[in-house]
Amino acid sequence: MNDWSARFTGTLFLPGDEGDEDFEQACVGRVFNARRPPAAERRPAAVLEAATEQDVVEGVRLARERGWQVAVRSGGHSWAAWSVREQALLIDLGRFRELDYDPATGIVTATPAVKGGDELNPYLAGHGRFFNGGHCPSVGIGGFLLQGGQGWNARGWGWAAENIVAVDVVTAEGKPVRADAGQNADLFWAARGAGPGFPGVVTRFHLRTRPLPQALTHTVHGYPLELFDQVMTWLHDIHHTVGDCVEIVALTQTPPGHDRPLLLVTGLALADTPAEAAEALAPLHANPYREHALFRIEAEPTTFAEQLAGQRTANPEGRRYLVDNAWLSGSAAEVVPAMRTVFTEHPVPGAFTIWFSMAPLRALPEMAFSLQSEIYCAAYVVHDDPAQDARLRGWLDRAMAELQPVTAGQYLGDSDFTNRQLRFLGDEQWDRLQRIRADRDPDALFAGYLTADGDAPANRNHWES
Repeated sequence: MNDWSARFTGTLFLPGDEGDEDFEQACVGRVFNARRPPAAERRPAAVLEAATEQDVVEGVRLARERGWQVAVRSGGHSWAAWSVREQALLIDLGRFRELDYDPATGIVTATPAVKGGDELNPYLAGHGRFFNGGHCPSVGIGGFLLQGGQGWNARGWGWAAENIVAVDVVTAEGKPVRADAGQNADLFWAARGAGPGFPGVVTRFHLRTRPLPQALTHTVHGYPLELFDQVMTWLHDIHHTVGDCVEIVALTQTPPGHDRPLLLVTGLALADTPAEAAEALAPLHANPYREHALFRIEAEPTTFAEQLAGQRTANPEGRRYLVDNAWLSGSAAEVVPAMRTVFTEHPVPGAFTIWFSMAPLRALPEMAFSLQSEIYCAAYVVHDDPAQDARLRGWLDRAMAELQPVTAGQYLGDSDFTNRQLRFLGDEQWDRLQRIRADRDPDALFAGYLTADGDAPANRNHWES
């Protein structure tokens, strides 16, 4: 046993007696969701807290020697804790942290556990640059990018994964390779959308950055839920006309200082000048129900610090989360009534539901990520009482079932296949990914997608229709 540990710069944890606190902490201590998998159901064979790329290489080789599968943790924010797998080696990348920026190319190189809002963008800001990473500031870039990356202003700037120019990967043979458009192109294609189905361990991302927006400006209208149908019908019909520097989100939540949920229609302009921002936000100010708003903020300056503070308030650490999502498609007359329950009947005060505009849709490049629609809907049930899990899961399942007639699929980033599995890739892309997985990982060393059966879905016929 000790000889194994000598292979690593980082720390290898092996299970001891029942109740081994160090091992349990290594297994789930960095899982963001306090609703964690019990050890009796999913207990890793070992946990490697990798400190270097060579640790990852040795970890993959050790797993192959021992007949274990490999699961990987970057930031620990997957709602279903995909990294915690029965009798697999969990390679935790939390201690492996590198950042480097090349001013000549505008490319930043970062390891997967680097946090997009807390670490990557503060680092880039010192160079006058920005990366459209995740909204929740503590999310690691690894899982976020592998799933496509629904980041800041995705409707205007595209998916964060589109800005990956290369990845460094440890393959199933324990070999480190570079993957980009010119070499190992199959891995480069898969790294942009395969999520936990990626057949390797990414150790570094090489990312294209953009200039830091100079005029961050926001609009927020707060409406009583009694106006949900009217306001959302209007928004459904006009969101594609708003300038593409504006991130448009409608959400129902109980804001600080209020004692009941409100419908908030928000626009965040990531612009270069206040005039550009005000012009882009103007269509949202023309809401015919604006005089019925309980409050209005229109084209006011804001900062990333303020925006991230709001994200932390809505997504607090140490709470229990039940989450589900759907890509929606249809007319306002079809979509708005289907959304009513998930937006207006929250079962606990900490719940919130978002409506995220992707309109008008942009063409996607050649990559695994391939399924989207003009409207993304996700519901987050946040609470503290384990005894309420079953009741709250029942509410969420019923609310999502009402969305099913207008559902086109789901996004990996907010999915839990142990509860529900919908399409998340195009059929052609799914089949291509399975061929790559079979070629690159014929022995299924990497654990893949976690479903209710514990196995990766065998084919797309397993998806709910």
